[in-house]
Amino acid sequence: MSEASPSHPTLGEAFRYWLKLGFISFGGPAGQISMMHQELVEKRRWISEHRFLHALNYCMLLPGPEAIQLAIYISWLLHGTAGAIVAGVLFFLPAFVLLSALAAVYLAYGDVPLVAGIFYGIKPAVVAVVLFAAWRIGSRAIRNRVLAAIAALAFIGIFVFGIGFPWIVLAAAILGAIGGKLAPAKFKAGGGHGATVAGFGPALIDDDTPPPAHARFSWTKLAITTAIFVGIWAVALALLANAPTLADMGAFFTKAAFLTLGGAYAVLPYVYQHAVEQTGWLTGPQMIDGLALGETTPGPLIMIVTWVGYMGAGLAGAAVATFFTFLPSFLFILAGGPLVEATRGELRFTAPLTAITAAVVGVILNLAVFFAWHTFWPQATEAAPFAGTFEWLPVLIAIAAFVALWKVKVDIMKVIGVCGLLGMTLTLVR
Repeated sequence: MSEASPSHPTLGEAFRYWLKLGFISFGGPAGQISMMHQELVEKRRWISEHRFLHALNYCMLLPGPEAIQLAIYISWLLHGTAGAIVAGVLFFLPAFVLLSALAAVYLAYGDVPLVAGIFYGIKPAVVAVVLFAAWRIGSRAIRNRVLAAIAALAFIGIFVFGIGFPWIVLAAAILGAIGGKLAPAKFKAGGGHGATVAGFGPALIDDDTPPPAHARFSWTKLAITTAIFVGIWAVALALLANAPTLADMGAFFTKAAFLTLGGAYAVLPYVYQHAVEQTGWLTGPQMIDGLALGETTPGPLIMIVTWVGYMGAGLAGAAVATFFTFLPSFLFILAGGPLVEATRGELRFTAPLTAITAAVVGVILNLAVFFAWHTFWPQATEAAPFAGTFEWLPVLIAIAAFVALWKVKVDIMKVIGVCGLLGMTLTLVR
């Protein structure tokens, strides 16, 4: 284990990493967060475990895709506003290009069997990636029986009773606030060179590293940053005034961005209702096909909005939907990040976030179960949860992928690539 902190990466080095992540960020938020942890905390040591989890806790509270917001947050700590823009844009840009291209092919040809075959292999790999992420994050975030109980209650709440994710977050925060007063030792987020204790060596942004100058909080900075973002939003919307469909998309996806609390699945019914039933931007089957593509392409699942926008108004629609969906994510980090950094050492703020992290482990486990159900019983519905043929080949692929990740420690992208090729091969020989 090296005792020296790594050197500060240049913006060019960071650019190359975020670009690579944009192309390999499969597996939904759990898989993407796992990738960032493995690379930034364990290998490169740009940020310590404690600082990583503190940032993650904040991003979990926000509307919008938490993985891209975590990338924006870490890059903002390293390189300020320029770093935030680089990480955020590169995180979704490959998915935007890919989904727009697939939407064009979809509209032109209607069916792409080869792509379907690749998806057949990737879907069980996604199950393994999400399950592996739950284990990785849980093994570090759940340090006692109290936090384990919160994780278990979160899983039961969402899996058995169907409680919405925002309510689970709220309940965990309340439990953390109470627990921080009654049993503070159970809810401490850690401190004092946590990265070294975890076995990764000292980090560039370590537990006791003070926030850089650009990350220090002031009310003036908060007001100016918020005003700039409101101005950008208003100007962008005004430019669409002569294109009614695009203007409607801009206004709608702004509202959707602020309602995406609890991940993309929480806001999908809202998007479906407006885009399919009210405006007719696309049909129900087209929405379902887009969701399947969104689940198995890089980038956050909320990139389904790119697909919806393209179906409704071509490439311009895709660009508008994507821009207005992700603009608030940059606002939340650049405006709120300094306040989060200022409260990092205070238990009254960190205890609720520690409890939320534990609850999120249960939610991620539920997501793995959800993906497994739809992968192993593809014809199943809520009314008939085990209807149709049981797909045993995806089960074997998922088991092999999990073993490769857990025991053999194979790179996630390699696992996904091999599974995709396997799925394509199986489709071609059938």
